[in-house]
Amino acid sequence: MLGKGVVGGGGGTKAPKPSFVSYVRPEEIHTNEKEVTEKEVTLHLLPGEQLLCEASTVLKYVQEDSCQRGIYGKLVCTDFKIAFLGDDESALDNDETQFKNKVIGENDITLHCVDQIYGVFDEKKKPLFGQLKKYPEKLIIHCKDLRVFHFGLRYTKEEEVKRIVSGIIHHTQVPKLLKRLFLFSYAAATQNNTATDPKNHTVMFDTLKDWCWELERTKGNVKYKAVSVNEGYDVSERLPAYFVVPTPLPEEDVRCFQGRGIPIWCWSCHNGCAILKMSALPKEPDDGLLQNQKSFLDGIYKTIHRPPYETVKTEDLSSNFLSLQDIQTAYSKFKQLFLIDNSTEFWDTDIKWFSLLESSSWLDITRRCLKKAIEITECLEAQNMNVLLLEENASDLCCLLSSLVQVMMDPHCRTRAGFQSLVQKEWIMGGHCFLDRCNHLRQSDKEEVPVFQLFLDCVWQLVHQHPPAFDFTETYLTVLSDSLYIPIFSTFFFNSPHQKETNMGRESQETQSKPLNLLTVWDWSVQFEPKAQMLLKNPLYVEKPKLDKGQRKGTRFKHQRQLSLPLTQSKSSPKRGFFREETDHLIKNLLGKRISKLINSSDELQDNFREFYESWHSKPTDYHSLLLPHIEGPEIKVWAQRYLRWIPEAQILGGGRVATMSKLLEMMEEVEHLQEKIDERHHSQEALPAEAPALLRSSARLSSLFPFALLQRQSSKPVLPTSGWKALGDEDDLAKREDEFVDLGDV
Repeated sequence: MLGKGVVGGGGGTKAPKPSFVSYVRPEEIHTNEKEVTEKEVTLHLLPGEQLLCEASTVLKYVQEDSCQRGIYGKLVCTDFKIAFLGDDESALDNDETQFKNKVIGENDITLHCVDQIYGVFDEKKKPLFGQLKKYPEKLIIHCKDLRVFHFGLRYTKEEEVKRIVSGIIHHTQVPKLLKRLFLFSYAAATQNNTATDPKNHTVMFDTLKDWCWELERTKGNVKYKAVSVNEGYDVSERLPAYFVVPTPLPEEDVRCFQGRGIPIWCWSCHNGCAILKMSALPKEPDDGLLQNQKSFLDGIYKTIHRPPYETVKTEDLSSNFLSLQDIQTAYSKFKQLFLIDNSTEFWDTDIKWFSLLESSSWLDITRRCLKKAIEITECLEAQNMNVLLLEENASDLCCLLSSLVQVMMDPHCRTRAGFQSLVQKEWIMGGHCFLDRCNHLRQSDKEEVPVFQLFLDCVWQLVHQHPPAFDFTETYLTVLSDSLYIPIFSTFFFNSPHQKETNMGRESQETQSKPLNLLTVWDWSVQFEPKAQMLLKNPLYVEKPKLDKGQRKGTRFKHQRQLSLPLTQSKSSPKRGFFREETDHLIKNLLGKRISKLINSSDELQDNFREFYESWHSKPTDYHSLLLPHIEGPEIKVWAQRYLRWIPEAQILGGGRVATMSKLLEMMEEVEHLQEKIDERHHSQEALPAEAPALLRSSARLSSLFPFALLQRQSSKPVLPTSGWKALGDEDDLAKREDEFVDLGDV
């Protein structure tokens, strides 16, 4: 009756505030807490992890309006994470309903994942910095993975409040030294038992053999060569020990200008064209030195621009494309749409959500990156031109665009091992400054720019539009994004291979010091059990068929299109007016006037692009060939799983893409079962049934944000807005729906 009464008030008036008043005295709560602590879950420490401070009788709030409900427990801070230990975690620890991370618990926040810390003083929310004169009665933590935690400190002892709040602020905001990262403590503590996944086929590109293998795979070894001139990092600390340059280029030229001004190979197309990148030469005020630079560049370009046999198109990303400031500003606005404190804030922003989304410009930036990648693809594929990407250090937008082009053009990069190898080659060995761009050391907020997150957003658009083309799922991309802030993996915690290698030596008083063996994020067994890892692999991935000799390569297979029907958007004709863009500027300062002749005019570029784009989308999709995204306005969407997964009100109970996926998996399981029965006729022994993903067998129990949010974990009902909305149904219908949800959750 109480549930019906609350729901029935949703017609046009606000639901009444709870009238219950607690008469339990604070000291009685402390007394009860002593009993609770005996039932609390033990704090699990990783090897090398140390407890720094803790506070008891902390209330972890449920994010609801006019509600002070929550779970009492202990809040702790270690040199690795902030963790809340509640007394009912055992009830939530259900293997069947949890996509569990073995390293990070549901109520754990790594110190690197903390974005902002707020305190509530007399019901006013204020950001917390440095030394505090007054301590808050409530602590709010916004995380970089967009979780929001509310901790009540009203009944916590004053000394414990000071200790835990000061400790959290200090260890998440004060600048650190690289050697003080938990990464090194963990590596030292696990030095003798560090294991690697035997199924991991990721190419690390830390040997000359790896680069030669990649050259051979892409048929780039005809025009390009792998060099070891920087093996001891004598030439440049930015570049990897091994990389690839054009074959005619003398190794002596690589040594000039510390490797700057050198065209470095990224990938070769099937027609022999390649995508290259180059960092800018240092700016010289002296005219004589400037003339030497121009002469050097002229010589370099003669090796890669030899018309009519070989031509180059230059893309100056520093002046003609996005700036890092654009990306930083857009994401700062964009993420605020998902850092929701309570239901009231959700519904208040929901009415103007699309205007707020548009004003952030994040989706527009995603679209511009995809469009630029298509333009580069058109040059490689249709015009048979090499493309040279220019950037100050060739380690941000160069990494993003070269990687996107390879995902679109190379089906190998759409497998999990191939995608991980791509990240290793273009981002890790390519010198992307993860340490600075993720601000792991808290030394400069200005340097913190989510370039890699932007890349994952762009890849997600492709995965969302062409699911059968990818061996991995959006869940894989989501946990990869989360792994940026887990400091037991070395993958995303250095600015360059040189920085990693120089810091791998362990300082000790022993006569012999072993180099540290750092974990790589690609060993997914460290974070997930095999059952959970099944959700990282796409069961609808269409593997490349083995063609008979007499079968033409252009033959289409019906099942490829049929599999894509439930998940792929229908192809709409591109809007003619969409492809207007501001006029391109010619490259002036970096490469001299000579190179500007290599750049096509803006009108010609747009015409070629439009024709290429429309022609591809008018044909059936071959999932093992070139793959282009739709970039019209409504086709670029918000990555719901990553950005909305922690907001209960945003869930579709028992629906969404996960329900579609579940039904398809059930059908596939039935087909496999029938195939086994057929096989039994030809074998004497009975075949064992294939194990299906149990986590997806019952879509009715799941929410659209599975596996990060589950229906039975939903403790409260979504709050219906009281104004600005039409009634969704009468009182009885809503009550029946709620009863159905409750019944499903108890199954």
